[in-house]
Amino acid sequence: MSPSSWRSTPGGEEVLREQAGGDATESFEDVGHSSDAREIAQSMMIGELHPDDRHKIAAKEESHVTTLEDEPGWFSYLLLPALIAAVITLLYRIFSGDSE
Repeated sequence: MSPSSWRSTPGGEEVLREQAGGDATESFEDVGHSSDAREIAQSMMIGELHPDDRHKIAAKEESHVTTLEDEPGWFSYLLLPALIAAVITLLYRIFSGDSE
C-alpha cells in the first residue's frame, strides 16, 4: 500500500501500523469498508492461517492510550483539601458555639 493510500484511509497510517504483522481481518470487517477497499484487501492477502496454528498468535496487547479516568484531574486534587476544610469548619463551629 502506497503512502498516498494511507492518506485516503479514514484512520490514516496509524491504524494500518497497529494491525501490521497480524491478522487484521476482524478489524477490517468491523469498520465496514467499501467494495473498492475490499478489492485492494484481496490483493494484499498472503494466505490463510492453519487452524492448528491459531493458538500461536499473540493476544492483542493492551492499549497504551491514556484516558482522563487514568489520570487524576484538578477535581481530585481539590476534593480532599475541600473535605478537610469542611470538617475543620464544622468542628470549629461546633466547639466555638459551645464556649459562648
